[in-house]
Amino acid sequence: MSDLVAALPVGSRVVVRWQLEAPDAATGATLTDAVGTLTTRDDETLTVDTSRGPVVIDRRRVVAAKEVPPRPSRRGAAHLALTVADLQRVMMPSWGAAERESLGDWTLRASSGFTQRGNSVVPVGDPGVPLADAVARAEGWYAARGLPAKFAVAGPQGFDPADDPLGALLLSRGYTVGSVTLALTATTAAVAAADPGGPAVVTHAEPTEAWLAAYRRTRATVPGATEAVLTGSPRQVFGHVTPGGGLSQQLGLRASDAAGTAPIALGRLGIAHGWAGLGAVWTDPAYRGRGLAAHLTARLAAQAANDGIRLLHLQVEDDNAAALALYRRLGLDVHSSYAYLTSPETR
Repeated sequence: MSDLVAALPVGSRVVVRWQLEAPDAATGATLTDAVGTLTTRDDETLTVDTSRGPVVIDRRRVVAAKEVPPRPSRRGAAHLALTVADLQRVMMPSWGAAERESLGDWTLRASSGFTQRGNSVVPVGDPGVPLADAVARAEGWYAARGLPAKFAVAGPQGFDPADDPLGALLLSRGYTVGSVTLALTATTAAVAAADPGGPAVVTHAEPTEAWLAAYRRTRATVPGATEAVLTGSPRQVFGHVTPGGGLSQQLGLRASDAAGTAPIALGRLGIAHGWAGLGAVWTDPAYRGRGLAAHLTARLAAQAANDGIRLLHLQVEDDNAAALALYRRLGLDVHSSYAYLTSPETR
């Protein structure tokens, strides 16, 4: 069980079940649970900050442990019950970064320019210094890496970054508002149930060379940084479909046409905070319009559900009408949004 305990990220919300030294005098129970934030862990004990206070647990007595989603902060469906800030915290580790650094509660991420998510600040919480000083420190951090400072400023769908204190400060410093991204959420069960059907989906815990080769077709990559981002979550699932995965008969392909093993559809889940984060979804242009992206997404959601992960999130640019239509058909709802604000130059 020590390996399972070791996999729990410090700072995450967890449930830990352990064996009591003696049966409970009132109930006779031999096991008990602690639910709360994992605050410390060493070779012998772990501490869970519960609603009743800190609980120190002997690691040798742990019989089960897992990460669970943050406590809901508002009423409604489970996938919509987090605040905007809490969902940002949930989503952040589901996409890796080659380098991370904390500035108070903020997280600075750098990945040699590979993806905006991998090279931006998640400014959630208190940076521990006045806002202008925090921005200046972030600008210096990115300048030292030859990158422009970029902040992911979040709010409700349709919010104006100028109405956010940080957004207003950045705009006054000449930052520009770039792509606006929607954060969509759903239960994994709902997405799995919307599966339109299709060929076999192959999954791996690490990206295969074939998966990576196909991914390089989807966008410009940076050797080393790309791999660090894709494998930088607490846990990942990489899925793909090949022409031979039952697809040849479905599409009426000749055997010679379906003999290739190169993936023609890709997807990735980053698992963190008890949520599954979907990303890197792509279909070979020659195979689009056949429901492969919907099927692959649903199968990845089903695998997450089978692993006890109940909630799923993904991010999509707000002007990507085709992707939004796809994900709405699969049962996802818009939770919130964020906009990237980028400095006018490397400071």
